[in-house]
Amino acid sequence: MKKIAITSERSYEVEIGRSYLEALIEIAQGRERVAVIYSEAMKEQIPTFDFGGAEAFYFGIPDGEAGKSARTLESIWNWLGAAGFTRSDLIIGIGGGAVTDLAGYAAASWLRGLDWVAIPTTVAGMVDAAVGGKTGINSDYGKNLIGAFHSPIKVIADTAWLKTLSDRDFAAGLAEVVKCGFIADAQILTKVEGLTLDQIRSSKELTQELIERAVQVKADVVAGDFKESFNREILNYGHTFGHAVEIHSQYSLRHGECVSIGMAFIAHLSFESGLISQKLLERHLSVLRGLQLPVQYKQGEWPELFSAMKLDKKSRGNNLRFVVITEIGKTQRLENPDEAALRSAYEKVSQ
Repeated sequence: MKKIAITSERSYEVEIGRSYLEALIEIAQGRERVAVIYSEAMKEQIPTFDFGGAEAFYFGIPDGEAGKSARTLESIWNWLGAAGFTRSDLIIGIGGGAVTDLAGYAAASWLRGLDWVAIPTTVAGMVDAAVGGKTGINSDYGKNLIGAFHSPIKVIADTAWLKTLSDRDFAAGLAEVVKCGFIADAQILTKVEGLTLDQIRSSKELTQELIERAVQVKADVVAGDFKESFNREILNYGHTFGHAVEIHSQYSLRHGECVSIGMAFIAHLSFESGLISQKLLERHLSVLRGLQLPVQYKQGEWPELFSAMKLDKKSRGNNLRFVVITEIGKTQRLENPDEAALRSAYEKVSQ
């Protein structure tokens, strides 16, 4: 097990490789009520916990992004109210990023802030969604447009959960790991290059190291910029176009798959803008394809994708802002690029 400290509005630890069952018994000590929010798709995998005297309540939500809605959140609020939850009680989110985003926002908004614990069960959840204190739900106008910064008191990344993932979901999570490689830790890229997805999955040690490295990247960034005033935006590398794809696809693609397409898009845009070399562009495509991740999206959808990007959280007024790299580990902002350049990059990732 490895512990990585996160410093933000409160300090907490991400414990990687620890049994979540063992951790929850310890964390729940002294609580009167504990709420467990989980994905309905995982219902058979969620045990009935013994919280040492605390009364446990279980709330299943729709799977995936469909659960991150105002309607679901209102149901949780009503449920917490009926159960009599107070500020000394605890909320636990068990599942992928959608579950921990929602559970965290429920904790942030009920009584203006309850303690909560994240138990991410996916690669993407362990390295991204559950770490950093960003919580929220989706709007009809975009992803994660409603939310709050509210850190958990602990994140338990029990890697035993990863055995339950399909190859597709495992690979999608690796997109967020690779993102950390391009923006900060080149060793991540070196360690995955030349390996198949099966080879990575079959190595518990490598999988844990990749998760540890990605979490450390996020921990370092969050410590310097908790509320995403500027520096934290680098964690959104590939996300501006990626979120547009995610919305346009009506969430039929995994978040990580969309981020992968987004990184391919921004690599093409950066190359055509003279920011990166042909070699670095090709390295993006090679690493992503090697992990069985997509680097292309549908043709003929530019107007809708362009409109969706304008609602990105990094946009200011009518100006689009993209996180780009000039070389591995060196980031900067590309503001309001010409639409012709954007369209050209889109054509490069169209099929």
